[in-house]
Amino acid sequence: MKPIPAILLTLAVAVPATWFATQKLHTGGASSAATSGQPAGRKLIYYQSAMHPWIKSEKPGRCTICGMELTPVYEGDSGFDAAGGGDVVPLTQTMIQVVNVQTAEAQVRPLTKTLTVAGMIDDNATRHRVLSAYIPGRVQKLYVNFMGAEVKEGQPLAEFYSPTLLQSEREYRTLTGELRSATALRLLQMGLTSAQIEALPEKPGDKLTSQILSPIGGTVVVQNVYEGQYVQEGERLFEIADFSTMWFQFRAYEQDLPWIKPGLKVDITTPSHPGKTFTGNITFIDPNFDEATRSTKVRVELENPLVDGRRLLLHRLYADGFVQLEAPEVLTVPRTAVIETGPEAVAYVDQGGGAYSRRVLKLGRRGDALVEVASGLSAGDKVVVNGNLLIDGQAEMNRAFAEPATTNAPATALPALTDAQREAVKDFLSLADAIAGALAADKLDDFNTQAAKSHAAMPALMDAFVNSDKAWHPLLKSIEEAGHLEKADDLKAARKTFHPFSNAAVALAQALRRGEKEIGRASCRERV
Repeated sequence: MKPIPAILLTLAVAVPATWFATQKLHTGGASSAATSGQPAGRKLIYYQSAMHPWIKSEKPGRCTICGMELTPVYEGDSGFDAAGGGDVVPLTQTMIQVVNVQTAEAQVRPLTKTLTVAGMIDDNATRHRVLSAYIPGRVQKLYVNFMGAEVKEGQPLAEFYSPTLLQSEREYRTLTGELRSATALRLLQMGLTSAQIEALPEKPGDKLTSQILSPIGGTVVVQNVYEGQYVQEGERLFEIADFSTMWFQFRAYEQDLPWIKPGLKVDITTPSHPGKTFTGNITFIDPNFDEATRSTKVRVELENPLVDGRRLLLHRLYADGFVQLEAPEVLTVPRTAVIETGPEAVAYVDQGGGAYSRRVLKLGRRGDALVEVASGLSAGDKVVVNGNLLIDGQAEMNRAFAEPATTNAPATALPALTDAQREAVKDFLSLADAIAGALAADKLDDFNTQAAKSHAAMPALMDAFVNSDKAWHPLLKSIEEAGHLEKADDLKAARKTFHPFSNAAVALAQALRRGEKEIGRASCRERV
């Protein structure tokens, strides 16, 4: 009994794929074995077609169906999975050069992004004071009589006369012990500072007024009184803001919150100071999320220098911010490697030998030039960063024009073959093997010679199955339709016409293998 041809035995093990089959090279987490040179320390197992993975060879060459260069597969790799798992698009070296296919490695590295935001310059609320009258009285004299004046902490702002205050001051000077302490407390409640109270014993007896002092250094932003004005308790006199530091406040939207944290550097520019950049750090992120805008308020503290007697940054000034965002070490690829179509994100991985496999990705954060890959790739994978749109277009065409992967043969086991049928099948497969060998060697004349023999081989095969079970009929019909090979004028045409013939041979080899397994099992049962 003649052995089943080596190539077609390989065919029978795998599930046949279509002309534009969807494939994936599995490496068990390791980088692809399909490289132009043999990796150091790794043994070459075989060469395989990326588009038609049942085509394998011990020597370099081309796929007998599509003419694509065979891809080397090394020890530790499982090669191209014929069961599918991703699209594989083959390109010749000429096509790669014309399309200008470029690749980059998926790497674990920091992911950076510059977030551009718009906001307002506010004063530092912790450095803002309102001075009100603690008790009724008259503003006898103003030392600061205009809004915008720069004052220092403890600087006198006005002279204030109040009979009530004057009486308490005189009592403080004459009392001792607990009574004096109680009077000091009452003076604090009337607006005097501790330093003013301690200095009362040295105050001239004929001085009837007390000074109102600035509680902080800063700018007088509100001045509500005039000399001689009588004020009531609680009436606002002055408002002072320290503009030496300012707040830049902006809104951070939901998608940016995973990046933002206190301490991040922010560069700020304003239309009022073109070409100048102010730098600060994020000091506060509002925990109250605004459901309407899907955002929250973020605060940046800035130094506000005094130049020529005035602060550069003004209150309520419009400003743009540039937040320097950075994620820790994550798996990234260039953004140009990712193709997003609706909800799906894909990239194409260089498998070597001109094969590019389609990978569906789950993306994380997006940087300026890189994007985080949560799943779908491993570090070291070479992704296409230029030419991937054309490759993706080819993959779409492949799926659109894909031919049936197999014949109409049922997936269940077929009836056992008779000896005559088995011999007829092996003769047919030997012919298929010879035709495949001619194409692998790029020998058009040999292909045409062997193809001519298919016209005689087909009737012999059909005759062997004349009285076969009906379960064989769909398979036989497909084989008959594909089994007549015509003379080809070039290798491209030869490979095109060989494709359905190859599918038929695969289905037939599968049936033969199943039949021989059944015979083997039966023989074992008989021996037992």
